Amino acid sequence: MTELTLYCDGGSRGNPGPAAIGAVVYDTTTDSPQLVATVSECIGVTTNNVAEYRALIAGLEAVEHLHGDVIHVRADSLLVIKQLRGEWKVKHANMRPLHARALALLAEYEVVDLQHVPREENTDADALVNAALDA
Repeated sequence: MTELTLYCDGGSRGNPGPAAIGAVVYDTTTDSPQLVATVSECIGVTTNNVAEYRALIAGLEAVEHLHGDVIHVRADSLLVIKQLRGEWKVKHANMRPLHARALALLAEYEVVDLQHVPREENTDADALVNAALDA
């Protein structure tokens, strides 16, 4: 049984503004997690919330070929986590395709664990966002 943990973050400088995404994925099947994918790229001018969704999607797409059984998603975007859990509605029409794509990618896993984490627990993904924006 393959178990993955994905940390993701998206950000924009201005809202909307220049935006970037970052994601780090570990194979946590064993006691010693192994880094299996990273994503760090600029995505043009968009909002922070769009960047947050795009970071999650990019992280999931980066490990799609691994066919994991369990995925633990850790994100500092409460909006993304609550919407994916079905606790909050997706009100903005431009967010619906991103939400649908994320759900489709998550549906490939037998077990999905979505957790909101404070920014301090998402430093690697945050650093990748800032590295892309600063480049």
